[in-house]
Amino acid sequence: MTLSPGELARTGLRFDLDQPLPGAATVTLSRPERRNAQTPGMWRGLAAIGRSLPEQVRVVVIRGEGSSFSAGIDLRLLGGEAVPGSEPLPSPADPGFEDWIASCQEGFGWLRQPEIVSIAAVHGHAIGAGFQLALGCDLRVLADTAQLCMREPTLGLVPDLMGTKPLVDIVGLPRALEICLTGRILAAAEARELRLAELVVPADEMNGAVSDLAAAILTIGPATARATKELLARAPRSTLAEQAAAERAAQAPLIRPRVLTPGAPTL
Repeated sequence: MTLSPGELARTGLRFDLDQPLPGAATVTLSRPERRNAQTPGMWRGLAAIGRSLPEQVRVVVIRGEGSSFSAGIDLRLLGGEAVPGSEPLPSPADPGFEDWIASCQEGFGWLRQPEIVSIAAVHGHAIGAGFQLALGCDLRVLADTAQLCMREPTLGLVPDLMGTKPLVDIVGLPRALEICLTGRILAAAEARELRLAELVVPADEMNGAVSDLAAAILTIGPATARATKELLARAPRSTLAEQAAAERAAQAPLIRPRVLTPGAPTL
């Protein structure tokens, strides 16, 4: 399903192709009046973008409009209030409740697909679902104003938007437990120390830093970038021998055209 710009806008999203440069696209959370608080409508919009992403897009930047990246779920939903542009939360007693959560998770899962590299450009608050959205991306660039917080347990909930695995993978189980069960705020400097950020830059340098990172990634050929991402993604669950075999298997299709066609362009 492809959503029109108007339909995306009603979910609180904007999609800009060839931004910040050709070969990239930017998805903007555009509910600044609510600090980009998220709704099921927004999650469905993210999923629709993932399903219809143009083939030429190789880098996806996720960012928030206004003062925050995202303040998490729109808390009005937890109180049963109607939120424009979104359906209400279903009852957990409904037989399809877990399937409904799975449909929301789809809006985050596509950011890890091998055809793209996703970059979260985080400034201001990234709380709860906002933190999970940043964790769903391959790379995170933080402004020095960024504040991260996994607030769900303090609300009597668990993080359920695919944020728990990347958090544990990055910081380890003990630190992930501490972050989630205290609900404390992580400033940008600590996030960098915990490897939750690849870059921390002054807020006024964020756009340039993200553009430079995207440009560097786009200098790598599409087939090489995809193969490298797939290879690195499997490394944590592979033995050394398995990873060595995977390296051999990945190299052959990349180098074969260059051997068979001298002077062939870089893949």
